[in-house]
Amino acid sequence: MLAELSIKNFAIIDEIHISFDSGFIVLTGETGAGKSILIDAIQLLVGGRGSSDFVRHGTDKAEIEGLFLVEENHPSLNKLSEFGIESEEGMVVIRRDIFQNGKSTCRINGKLVTISILREVGRTLVDIHGQHEHQELLDERSHIKLLDEFGGVNLKLALKEYQDLYHEYEKIKRDFKRLTENEQEMAQRLDLLKFQLEEITKANLQLNEDELLLAEKKKYSNYEKLFTFLSTSYEALQGEQKGLDWISLVQANLESAAAVDEEYQSIYEQVANCFYQLEDILHVLRNELDNLEYNPDRLMEVDNRLMEINQLKRKYGQTIEEILEYGAKIEEEVETIENRESYVSQLDSKLRSVEKDLIIEAENLTSIRKKTAITLTTAIQQELKSLYMDKTVFEVFFAKDVKQFKYDGMDQIQFLISTNPGEPLKPLSKVASGGELSRIMLALKAIFSKHQGVTSIIFDEVDTGVSGKVAQAIGEKIYQISLGSQVLSITHLPQVAAIGDIHYFIAKTVENERTITTITTLTEAGRIKEIARMISGAKITASTESHAKEMLDLANKMKEKNEM
Repeated sequence: MLAELSIKNFAIIDEIHISFDSGFIVLTGETGAGKSILIDAIQLLVGGRGSSDFVRHGTDKAEIEGLFLVEENHPSLNKLSEFGIESEEGMVVIRRDIFQNGKSTCRINGKLVTISILREVGRTLVDIHGQHEHQELLDERSHIKLLDEFGGVNLKLALKEYQDLYHEYEKIKRDFKRLTENEQEMAQRLDLLKFQLEEITKANLQLNEDELLLAEKKKYSNYEKLFTFLSTSYEALQGEQKGLDWISLVQANLESAAAVDEEYQSIYEQVANCFYQLEDILHVLRNELDNLEYNPDRLMEVDNRLMEINQLKRKYGQTIEEILEYGAKIEEEVETIENRESYVSQLDSKLRSVEKDLIIEAENLTSIRKKTAITLTTAIQQELKSLYMDKTVFEVFFAKDVKQFKYDGMDQIQFLISTNPGEPLKPLSKVASGGELSRIMLALKAIFSKHQGVTSIIFDEVDTGVSGKVAQAIGEKIYQISLGSQVLSITHLPQVAAIGDIHYFIAKTVENERTITTITTLTEAGRIKEIARMISGAKITASTESHAKEMLDLANKMKEKNEM
């Protein structure tokens, strides 16, 4: 759920901080008080398009920050892991700053992210549903995905089995197309590959060869320095009154001391060991000096070989290993092209075989989807009936004669609806009445919210165009949705406001000649007054307050009944 929301310098909002709870949260207030601005802020927080228009006049930037609490294995946590963002104890903190120049920065759990990543994560956290923003429910391309989500484990398993085979089918198709394309292009491709293979083979590369050559080049390039360092070291140890002589003297004296007092035996042995080790080192240094030589011809050979390797790296890979891997790959392709007829025949046979299996998987997927569609249709009809649309007909339409394999199967699915007896079924987007559309979308949301996994659902005046018993039914439906997910609802209907678990009042005031939006949590008495205002307008009477209290009482009884 959305637990905390902080907004600063956003439109007419100076600075507000809100702590939200779970359940059904209603937000009410006079027109123009800033209710929709609050929703705009949340929408920007989860990836909406930013604009400098949102920055409060006279300030440098608008700041929006939200804390979301999610359960273990929530889709948002999988998204965070995918993008390398750490999360602790199921907390997701999102911050968005929008500047006067129109640019914005986005952070998730403190990590700077792109707007596309923010949008990816945001859609798993919040679903904003407005009168004119029905999102994916009105997008026909998403209907098949929604049906699959509703279908549960069996449908998900059938889809995975189909998609695994589909990936294999597409790979075989690509290979087949590549081998049966234009003869001239294929001949040109073969010539190029042979040239590349010959160049790599002729080079006779060895693993780590470049590293050894670089070390050798470094040695030759620093010959004079090496000779000076080694010879000086040798001279410091060898010769009269040099280091080794002094250590020999120390050794002899300690040996005499140990003969007088055994306490010095250990020190003598340590020095003796050092002496013998230095003698060994002296011999090594002598050999190194004898073998050390400057060979300009070999240095040139090393330079030429490194130049050859670097040229191959520019063409075929960043390392010798990558060049050799590329060589092995094109050698296989050369062999395939040269024996193309045989390979084409094999691929054609394999393609036909996989295609038959894919049709079986697709038909099985379609069969499960059609059964799921019947269950979904029944559930939606029931939801619509509770919203006083019992004459409405809903149908999951499967287009006929669709023979094309797609990533999600061979089905083309569309949600159709008829709101009046005798009228033909139409796509959801063609439903004209705002009030009907609100109820249809609410019914769909009641079904799909259980399967989409978002933590917060926001309804922005979805009850526009309804009243009376329909308004009451909408309020009860939103409350039912809130039992499974946090719901924030902006409403002008007293019937909806009365059913809310928590009631926020949004007001607009003027301080120091500046407009400021404030938000207040209403007490029971405050709710009665606000609902009375929503019933009668500016003039609140004892009668409207009594009516408001009665609505709250009835709402509480309805909730108690749901909890039983």
